[in-house]
Amino acid sequence: MTTLAIPSSRELPLYENGQSWYGKDLQQRTDWIHELSDDEQREVHQAVARAIAGEVDLVAMKAEDFPLATLGARLKVIGHDLKHGRGFALIRGLDTMELTLVEKAYAFRGVGAHFGEAVSQNAKGHVLGHVANLGLDYSDPTTRGYQTPAELRFHTDAADIVGLMCIRGARSGGLSRIASSTTVWNEAVRRRPDLAAELLRSYSFTRWGEVRPGQRPYFHIPLFHAHEGRMIAVFVAGAIEKGQALPGVEPLEPRQRDAIAFVNELASEDGIRLDMAFQPGDMQFLCNHSILHSRTSYEDWPEPERRRHLLRLWLACPDGPSLPDYMTTEFQGRTVSGRPDGIRLPGVELKANLYPD
Repeated sequence: MTTLAIPSSRELPLYENGQSWYGKDLQQRTDWIHELSDDEQREVHQAVARAIAGEVDLVAMKAEDFPLATLGARLKVIGHDLKHGRGFALIRGLDTMELTLVEKAYAFRGVGAHFGEAVSQNAKGHVLGHVANLGLDYSDPTTRGYQTPAELRFHTDAADIVGLMCIRGARSGGLSRIASSTTVWNEAVRRRPDLAAELLRSYSFTRWGEVRPGQRPYFHIPLFHAHEGRMIAVFVAGAIEKGQALPGVEPLEPRQRDAIAFVNELASEDGIRLDMAFQPGDMQFLCNHSILHSRTSYEDWPEPERRRHLLRLWLACPDGPSLPDYMTTEFQGRTVSGRPDGIRLPGVELKANLYPD
């Protein structure tokens, strides 16, 4: 169990750094949208063809397996901003009309390899995930929100970076929403320092039944934690709420529930959040340590072949921001490079399924 000293509400610091931004300031700007040039698009298409011809493994793919002579330098700059700056980027302009699903997967996986190592997203060992409506009941303790068309509250995922590629959009809805967790922290300190202090306490999260040997079915860590000059966030309200049903988990106090609700309330504000509608071929990358993300509910098309479908990557980044020790002890394990390793269960082979299951 992680136990940390909690400062009084009068001693809470603000973090005015590169991770703090407001959606109202960025909504009218386009410097976070990285449009691919015609030459860069051709480079990606050529890299896809080479990787498939060379039978490059989607699971183990590295940046050198997907060489991008021109775009690679640009991705290096984008990657630094993802990990140490604003924390998000949208790469747009890849023409996917003539690409098969396999080719789209290689394009997404290849671009992602320039940011980090793909890690498992669930107990099945998926390094290439799918965000799609599988018809599951979100009230089930083991169901993840991304498997349903339900609205998702603001949260973080269990990796340095989460990436999404739009294959098809919904009939309506399904808008992506992001917010700076550092800005949310700063606003909580300014408006409700009593609740901000609660965010520094440790909370119990369910592991959704994805438990390694020797682990409890839940983990216990802070929601927000100051570390080496920046604020690190791990926030999944649904996992905390569902964790309440597990034996050994202490009941949430009313002020803890208020603090959790306040995070989502702040992140949802018009001036704080940034909205983006995905187009086919869009690739969104977010740093989980500094970005909260959510999605509006959506209505899907009745025809299965037209339904909303996104590909997803979780990436571990050796050059990512410094993290507190509990991120790779209590929360997760660690990769060879010492980064959070996603949801990796012993004996489960890593795989890159091309269709949701």
